[in-house]
Amino acid sequence: MSKEQKTKKNSAASFYLRPSASSAVKSPSAVTSPLRLRLLPSAVESAIAGSSVIRKMFEQGLELKKKFGADKVYDFSIGNPDLPTPAKAAEVLRTLADHAADPMAFGYCPNAGLPAVREALAARLATEQCVGVTAQEVIVSVGAAGGLVSFFRSVLEPGDEILVPSPYFLEYRVYVGHFGGVLVPVPMAAPSFALDVAALAAKVTPKTRVILINTPNNPTGVIYSQEQLAELGRLLEKVNAGRERPVFLLSDEPYRLLAYDGITVPPVLPLSPYAVVVGSYSKSLSLAGERVGYVAVNPAMPEVGKMMAALTLMTRALGFVNAPVIGQKLVLSLLDSGVDVAVYDRRRKAMAEVLTAAGLSFAMPQGAFYFFVQAPGGDDAAFTQRLAAENILAVPGGGFGCPGYFRVAFCVDEAIIRNSAPAWRNVAQAL
Repeated sequence: MSKEQKTKKNSAASFYLRPSASSAVKSPSAVTSPLRLRLLPSAVESAIAGSSVIRKMFEQGLELKKKFGADKVYDFSIGNPDLPTPAKAAEVLRTLADHAADPMAFGYCPNAGLPAVREALAARLATEQCVGVTAQEVIVSVGAAGGLVSFFRSVLEPGDEILVPSPYFLEYRVYVGHFGGVLVPVPMAAPSFALDVAALAAKVTPKTRVILINTPNNPTGVIYSQEQLAELGRLLEKVNAGRERPVFLLSDEPYRLLAYDGITVPPVLPLSPYAVVVGSYSKSLSLAGERVGYVAVNPAMPEVGKMMAALTLMTRALGFVNAPVIGQKLVLSLLDSGVDVAVYDRRRKAMAEVLTAAGLSFAMPQGAFYFFVQAPGGDDAAFTQRLAAENILAVPGGGFGCPGYFRVAFCVDEAIIRNSAPAWRNVAQAL
């Protein structure tokens, strides 16, 4: 190598290895630029701010329990099912353990789920939904949330509108926003929050792509009646007449099997060829951490095979790949089982007694495990902070698109509910 070549090589190396004085890395204290750091996109910043209320309640609960002891804190903030998984789960897990050393025991499975699980789910859903669903119209999703996100990715284009009765589960806005969709809350009348189809009809525009319902509802516990749903079906038929891009009816049903007072949740798939049902076994089998849900499509949907191909593709493309195999095998063995819903019912009645004794107003929930209670004075954020001063944790209704109310989750031990009564009375007396 010539002297000139060596000089050029060393010069090039120095360009990459030794920063010049003007480009030297400065310490944070030496940075004088007035520019504001933008680590995250504005949409993500907004999503974080919108979800902070539950995170704050969770963190506040941890601090209170550390300070006063867990038995002196009444945490009704999180909808985390606490009943034990059916006893048969232990037997299933032991069998899985016996075969843990087999090749591919826990390997990838088809993106749409284990064939045996899809077959069993289809048979179950055909009965629940009163439609001849087969395995070809069902995919196993990563919880109901994974099913919702895969569906939205499959059908939404930027600017599409999703109508949802309000109050609504707060994560819907984020799920829709991932793909440029616009959530359009439609207020339902208090205190029952029954489905108001006329109010939904008034919000339909050429941009409407999905009507999203959640029954039994989080946070209100209302179950939409057969008559209300039939009216919704007639609205969809009218709206979709001659429409190139149909409006889908999407029903989110993770609480379907938690219904009280002999009420049966009406089927949704028969309401429209464009009906889709999403559910999970997080609540009914207390398998929330295993993340196993499903998406079921009306077999009468035009080009239904194309929809199923999209849902399967998006399960993979969004990074879910497939629902957890252990969870799928648990669900397969436990489909005819369930948690003891009577326990939740006793807690529901105990919570109603405590809230009534404190002079609070609410509609008795028909399903799920939440009360949506009117906040005295109308300021839900201030009232929940007043509750926190008595070590009661609840979630302000503003986070669910309905200020002036707060949500109470009764998926806690009945003793905690009854022991909280004096604290509720203290708040009532202070008012």
